[in-house]
Amino acid sequence: MEKRSKIRIFIGICFFMVFGASAQQDSLVLGFKEYLGYVKKYHPIAKQAQLTLNVGQANLMKARGGFDPKIEVDYDRKEFKGTEYWDRLNTTFKIPTWFGIELKGSFDQREGAYLNPDETLPEDGLYSAGISMSLGKGFWINERMATLRKAKLYREQTKADQDIMVNEVLYHASAAYFDWLKAYRDALVFKDFLGNAQTRFQGVRQSALAGDVAMIDTVEAKIAVRNRALGYEQSKVELLKKSLELSNFLWINEVPVELQPEVGPDLETASQIDDVLEILGKPLDSFSMENHPKLRSLEFKIEQLLVDKRLKANKLLPKLDVEYNFITETPDRINSLLVDNFKGGVTFQFPLFLRKERGDLKLAKFKLMDAEFERDNAQVSLQNKVIAIYGELESYEVQNQLIADIVTDYTTLLKAEERKFSFGESSLFLINSRESRLIDTYLKRNEMENKFFHTKAKLFKSLAINPKIL
Repeated sequence: MEKRSKIRIFIGICFFMVFGASAQQDSLVLGFKEYLGYVKKYHPIAKQAQLTLNVGQANLMKARGGFDPKIEVDYDRKEFKGTEYWDRLNTTFKIPTWFGIELKGSFDQREGAYLNPDETLPEDGLYSAGISMSLGKGFWINERMATLRKAKLYREQTKADQDIMVNEVLYHASAAYFDWLKAYRDALVFKDFLGNAQTRFQGVRQSALAGDVAMIDTVEAKIAVRNRALGYEQSKVELLKKSLELSNFLWINEVPVELQPEVGPDLETASQIDDVLEILGKPLDSFSMENHPKLRSLEFKIEQLLVDKRLKANKLLPKLDVEYNFITETPDRINSLLVDNFKGGVTFQFPLFLRKERGDLKLAKFKLMDAEFERDNAQVSLQNKVIAIYGELESYEVQNQLIADIVTDYTTLLKAEERKFSFGESSLFLINSRESRLIDTYLKRNEMENKFFHTKAKLFKSLAINPKIL
């Protein structure tokens, strides 16, 4: 708890330092850009997205390990009742290469009374150097080559997946900020009109005490005050809920941060959203699916399956492995490496029916087709979703202008009614009625603005943008 309190103090100081010059006297401002910057830097899911890159890099390192040089030592000795049956030493150094070729050097030494005749070697041992390779199955592609190729593709896929994960958490964080902003605006509306109702009540009360109006008018004025106070209390509860939802995305050094009551949203957020989410200047005709992270991820997945398919097709070939090694007792003399002194061999293997290999190839083809269908469906779905969102945005721009005009008109009507009331030509009932409609219109404007912002966030999510400016 003490650590969390320190974090709260720390973030309060940060907000004050960054926004103190533009903040109101009684509150601090948490800007949209700065908020998303905190989310991207500290939120656990954003950090989890970074792990996907590390996993991809670790897989690539593991795959490259298949081409690491190897040293092998095999030592075997038997002695019984003072007789040395055998003493065998075999050391080998192998260097795997890309096209199924393996370079090999070895040293063999044999001693003992019961060695097989073919194991008899010179007293100082025998050296050999040569190569082994596959001429059939495994020549163009083998398990090591396929694993390395897929690891490289997977590393690139994790980069696209990271963009998708970061985009997802930033989208939900943006939606939480917009809901918090709406609740804050709603609370301001009720607070302002509560002040108006209280001022009006005091004026009516003084007029009633002076005998200018009937005392019953004070009751109606007090009802209006209580209605506005009720709306204000309800809006504060909603604001508290949205503040807590926003706090779910605020973390500092792996510690969750609770948003303090004195911190408020930036009321000028509307002018910043396009720039922060990097959707500014992206008309529909400029939209391209080629670099979409979702499709890039699926393309890398398809390329990995293509590697699998080639590997399975290669296994239909017969196994034909050849090996050739020069043999010498004196490796320090190059002229001792004679063609006549060698050790070699050929291994041939070919299943008669190839049912396992043909089955594996069919499964690989089906997996590839499934991934291609998924990519095609995702491409059409994303494209249609983006087109629909652009249509929504155009409509909301018109709706926002209309609701702004309606607010202006209702404000004009209310002011006119208040002026008529000051001349004794109207009533509190008409003023309260006009004011209630104006409040409803303000709330509807806030709701419309919130939907507009949410639609921009949906465009941000559909494009799977990972903002670089945060």
